[in-house]
Amino acid sequence: MDIISLAPQFGNVFWVIVFFVLALSIIVAIHEFGHYITGRWCGIRADVFSVGFGPSLWSWTDRTGTRWQIAALPLGGYVKFFGDSGPASEMASGEFDKMPPELRRQTIHGAPLWARTLTVSAGPAFNFILSIILFATMAVSTGRIADPPTIGKINPLPTQGVELLPGDEIIRINGVDLWESAGLDSQIPYRTLLEYDVRREGRTMTVLGPHPYPPLVSGLSPLSAAYEAGIKKGDVIVGVNDRPVATFSEVKEFVESSSGAVLKLKVWRNGDTLDFELEPRRRDEQVAEGGFETNWRIGITAGLAFELARESVPIGESLVYAVERTWLIVSGSISGIWHIITGVISSCNISGPIGIAKVSGAMASQGASSFVLFIAVLSTAVGLLNLFPIPVLDGGHLVFYAYELVAGRRPSDKTVGILTTMGFGLLFGIMAFAIFNDIFCT
Repeated sequence: MDIISLAPQFGNVFWVIVFFVLALSIIVAIHEFGHYITGRWCGIRADVFSVGFGPSLWSWTDRTGTRWQIAALPLGGYVKFFGDSGPASEMASGEFDKMPPELRRQTIHGAPLWARTLTVSAGPAFNFILSIILFATMAVSTGRIADPPTIGKINPLPTQGVELLPGDEIIRINGVDLWESAGLDSQIPYRTLLEYDVRREGRTMTVLGPHPYPPLVSGLSPLSAAYEAGIKKGDVIVGVNDRPVATFSEVKEFVESSSGAVLKLKVWRNGDTLDFELEPRRRDEQVAEGGFETNWRIGITAGLAFELARESVPIGESLVYAVERTWLIVSGSISGIWHIITGVISSCNISGPIGIAKVSGAMASQGASSFVLFIAVLSTAVGLLNLFPIPVLDGGHLVFYAYELVAGRRPSDKTVGILTTMGFGLLFGIMAFAIFNDIFCT
């Protein structure tokens, strides 16, 4: 049993906060460790490495003089480098000019341009690295479908008369070859039972098996209509609006043609039949050709009628997959932001801390693997956000460094101060807008 999936069922709000803080603490700690370790490699000294803000609850000083601490407010963290007046790496007023050259070199303000650039860039870079490691780890642990496709386990379904058995090698389903035909679900009829050509113990035979894509719920999108209605992973939808359904495609057709009208679902769960009502929600979804399209969704993921045997994935292949998935999140996020700015898609696609906290609890309720994938996605988002060219963010510092490289001098303290104040104002405005979305967008 996956213990982590049970936690949000007890004191829901409490566990939502716990898992949000846990996810944020891991991501921020990795981000700040990127700054810290790269700074050390570049000759910059760190006075404090803190997980959280405010009064220290526990601390330890290592042999290099860095104090490692856990603070009372677990909503982020920071590295305070030598010479900084605070956790935002502000230069201590008047102190820098009094330092001898050898001590100035140990501050981030007195380090060469290359050292400052590497140190600041390392935070977002470590977020991307964390995402890649987690995605690759999940790929290795999950594996890929074995060739030939072999039944590992048949999922619980209300279908009667199934003759398919674990260990059967699938050759064809209703005359359609699995590997030679694209869009298998569109080439086989909407029936609960189909003919399977299988190889069993060296013999080829035809047996009856369930439709490979039944209306089985294999996953739920956090905060979706189905999740909030109480539908659970493993449920099988057997009817929509008093009409029986045999496949996931039929459910999808009902949802997409609903235009948001209430749907009545009849659901099979462990031998019992339950009734639900829910309203599909508009969702802006990225399409392969680029851009976005608006669809109606209830937030369920299709599941196969059976689990196929899996084989291990080489580490190199899993890393390629992880890099591609991380890049897909980055490119999709940038595209989404641009389409929001241009008014192509709704600004409700921007979520704030309340929405992210709810998602963290929802993902944790679906199991440890879902929560780990959530951390991977959120880590990429945090890394990308920090690269935005806004003063007070890492991207803002990098813009100042780029100016220094081109102009041959640093921007004036007055200019930096004004832009930093504007950056704080912009961030607070974005945060307020995101919280507004969390409360009023559905």
